[in-house]
Amino acid sequence: MQARSISRYLHARVAYGPTISSDGRRLAFLTDIAGSPQVWEVALPEAPGPPPWPDQLTFDADRVSGCEFSPAPGDRRLLYACDLGGNENWQLILLSTDEGSEVNLTAGHEGAMHIPGAWSDDGSKILFAANRRHPGRFDLYVCRVTGDARMVWQNDGPGYLANASFSPDGRRAIVTRMASSFQHDLFEVDLAAGTARQLVETAEPVRFDQACYAPDGRSLYVNTDLGSDFLHIARLDLEGGDIEAVVALGWDCLSLTRSPDGTKLAYGVNAEDAHELYVRDTETGETRQAPLSGLGPGVLADGRLAFSADGARLAFAFTSATRTSDVYLWDLAHDRVRAVTRSSHGGVPVDSFVAPELVHYPTFDRDERGETRQIPAWFFKPAEASERPLPVVVVVHGGPEGQYSPAFHPVYQFILHSGYAILAPNVRGSTGYGKAYSHLDDVEKRMDSVADLAYAAHWLREQSEIDGQRIAVYGGSYGGFMVLSALTAYPDLWAAGVDIVGISNLATFLENTSEYRRAHREAEYGSLAHDRPFLESIAPIHHVDRIAAPLMVIHGANDPRVPLSEAQQLVEALQARGTPVSFLVFDDEGHGIVKLKNKLVAYPAIVDFMDEHLVEA
Repeated sequence: MQARSISRYLHARVAYGPTISSDGRRLAFLTDIAGSPQVWEVALPEAPGPPPWPDQLTFDADRVSGCEFSPAPGDRRLLYACDLGGNENWQLILLSTDEGSEVNLTAGHEGAMHIPGAWSDDGSKILFAANRRHPGRFDLYVCRVTGDARMVWQNDGPGYLANASFSPDGRRAIVTRMASSFQHDLFEVDLAAGTARQLVETAEPVRFDQACYAPDGRSLYVNTDLGSDFLHIARLDLEGGDIEAVVALGWDCLSLTRSPDGTKLAYGVNAEDAHELYVRDTETGETRQAPLSGLGPGVLADGRLAFSADGARLAFAFTSATRTSDVYLWDLAHDRVRAVTRSSHGGVPVDSFVAPELVHYPTFDRDERGETRQIPAWFFKPAEASERPLPVVVVVHGGPEGQYSPAFHPVYQFILHSGYAILAPNVRGSTGYGKAYSHLDDVEKRMDSVADLAYAAHWLREQSEIDGQRIAVYGGSYGGFMVLSALTAYPDLWAAGVDIVGISNLATFLENTSEYRRAHREAEYGSLAHDRPFLESIAPIHHVDRIAAPLMVIHGANDPRVPLSEAQQLVEALQARGTPVSFLVFDDEGHGIVKLKNKLVAYPAIVDFMDEHLVEA
């Protein structure tokens, strides 16, 4: 087989984040066609058939995050967010798509992060949260589209404010305060009085991932794990405080969205092997599943669901292991799903991409049933048969409150094309398998998740098609911490490691991360005040003498989450010991590699590094 260049794979494109104009004629979305995520728009044809080529609406040097049309009838204005060099100080921009003019609604506050909420129904106001007053506190603001913003609730608790939306009468707002990934507080704010009441008080950790008002404003639909191991959809009575389950399954519900007229709820279900998409009638309870079988097993690409104003159509983004993310439209009247975008796969034949097999491997302890705990993992094998056992890359997701799902990863597909196998485990601490599983790695149990990686290597060594002496470990962000921990705790198992924007010491990470993230992360890792000795004891930086495998480290200079210093101190310690380490820093990136020009440097370097230390091993 003729080898393909990695450049082709890196030129695969994605489309996601859809929003439909109030007249139902236009759909805007994000795509990286131009090299970084920008807003594009496409006309929605009345009759079935391929949509026309989209028009680019934003032309920022840096990425755009999220876009939302005004819901006001006939209003073609659109709100989007952008940052500078990956610094995540999101600024809110109002774009008139008819005129091509823009207004920076947050001008003068470039040093603050702005988290967009919802539009008012008449398109005159926007809710947002921002840490303008204090870098570690987010307050709630109402902003008129003239750019005049006022604080409507001073929040003195730690964590992000998210999912803000207006009540039907515009006098109140719902907002979630996320003190940690698993501890959320749900508030209703009186916008005139500037006061807030907490709607649910409980001693247990609880999530409120999405919330929206019912049309009468007397109750809420919420996606929560209150009293349950899994996220489910419930209805909360705002007057009496009663809460009842509406949709409760053996998997997490996600992406709860209400139609503008309140007659429908759309939501996804995170089943272990694929996402499913549903629409539920709020009056009758009749539920319909989207016909996604033609798209193959896959996932909702970004979790965003967008109804048309009349509730007759639902836009979403979907991806699978063998097909990149595109935007689709579900015509509810005809129960038909069709593609709105057609993203490039870099000229690589789609039928050459490899789908994984879901496997489970045993780890070191027992589960609640007293049986050997099984770790779910996605196992990829190259399409081309090999006469010799394969090298393999163990891919570790970030988070740790995350989950590897069968989405399209062009770099992984190139790695497979190059003759490697890939194993992507969802070690303990991953989401998607219930709240109890997610808490198995908390604080002092942190290294148990690293042991799950070691047992992944043990399992791979038992597979006849795998060369157990050529196993690499690869991860980014918290996954980078896992890479470094695996290399230091189990040095004999690994032939190479790749650490992208990773943490080398949880204690120094907590000291130096952005202030608004510190309390949020301490809830997962442990606090500097009470757990520092333990955090220092497990820090990979203190055990670099045990690293035997060559290591590649990649970081963005502007990373507000994991500061560049985490990579610098690691590399300096390795270089002082003469341990092989390759180091790449990108001055115009933050937490990850976003820009195509940088991807074309970073990922070929990673593959060359693995070829050097695995193929030739």
